[in-house]
Amino acid sequence: MSQNAESKELTLRYGMNPHQKQAKLTHDTALPIKVVNGDPGYINLLDALNGFQLARELRRATGLPAAASFKHVSPAGAAVAVPLTEELAKAYFVEGLVLSPLATAYARARGADRMSSFGDAAALSDVVDTSTALLLKREVSDLVVAPGYTDEALEILKAKKGGKYLILQIDPEYVPDPVESRKLFGLTLQQERNNAVIDEEALTHIVTQNTDLPEQAKRDLLIALVTLKYTQSNSIVYALDGQTIGIGAGQQSRIHCTRLAGDKADRWFLRQHPAALSMSFRPGLSRAEQNNAIDLWLEEELTPVEQAAWEAAFAEVPAKLTREEKRAWLNKLTGVSYGSDAFLPFRDNLDRASRSGVKYVAQAGSSVRDEEVVQAANDYGMVMAYSGVRLFHH
Repeated sequence: MSQNAESKELTLRYGMNPHQKQAKLTHDTALPIKVVNGDPGYINLLDALNGFQLARELRRATGLPAAASFKHVSPAGAAVAVPLTEELAKAYFVEGLVLSPLATAYARARGADRMSSFGDAAALSDVVDTSTALLLKREVSDLVVAPGYTDEALEILKAKKGGKYLILQIDPEYVPDPVESRKLFGLTLQQERNNAVIDEEALTHIVTQNTDLPEQAKRDLLIALVTLKYTQSNSIVYALDGQTIGIGAGQQSRIHCTRLAGDKADRWFLRQHPAALSMSFRPGLSRAEQNNAIDLWLEEELTPVEQAAWEAAFAEVPAKLTREEKRAWLNKLTGVSYGSDAFLPFRDNLDRASRSGVKYVAQAGSSVRDEEVVQAANDYGMVMAYSGVRLFHH
């Protein structure tokens, strides 16, 4: 599909579902986004527009190339360009690849939750280079959005999915109107855009006895907070080493967000266990199927049918870790940053977070139980800052 550079309207395949027709994207002036290749749908653009904003803000907040892996209007992962360890490279299926900084950011964003990032929208802060294009080519992904592409990268990506891979290019300097509106049930809602700037100023109001907030923790807390700004609320993010490692999105209870994100963080770390990294899969098994097999390996119980199907994935069936072995490994997960899109109403959030290595916390503050929550942070020796800003996103 081609598009005129001055176009004010883009016709879409369909709306949120195939039976929802008359779908299009419009703007009063020339659209800041254009279709370079492929045929977008409504959800494609929801993911692309949210994902690019996240990647762009991470770039501005940290000064590093950034990426987001989006699925159904929430990120599966987000990251900046921090070099990978050998263990992470193997866990992310990029061992032996030469990765540019931008490709490294995307490998981290996708590797944060490889189950959820299957068929993602890849959002990138910088011009896509050959290294990043080659990484995208080998992954199951629905689209990419970026401010530009090198000629070689574009050639690689246009060949993906039989030539149907959706490639979007967006103006990195585009500034939307300060007031936004949407229609719901035939009625128009209007509000000022969420123009809250997430920077280190949000981390200065430390309320705990421990006030030692190292630079890496500041970076990871900024990643968590910026990610929360584009994650369906309620939401919680765990971050470490320049990337998210667990995102709990769209839950009605904050403790459920904390548990969901914490469980994902635990699985992220368990995937780096020597037993997981040394698994021998049967020939021909795709990376997605390997991901599924590793995920089932972490389940404590399987039905006989599940067990047989799981065992068929391996050339040599691995022994499962005991609960005690898992706990011993998870005890090595430390220095994790934790962000909340609003205040923490009860201390149970930090009680759960502590089991996943959380040391640094950023939350809005101003709960009626602030004293109780601060005490919980002090009990675990955490550093906690009140950001003073709520980041609900719906």
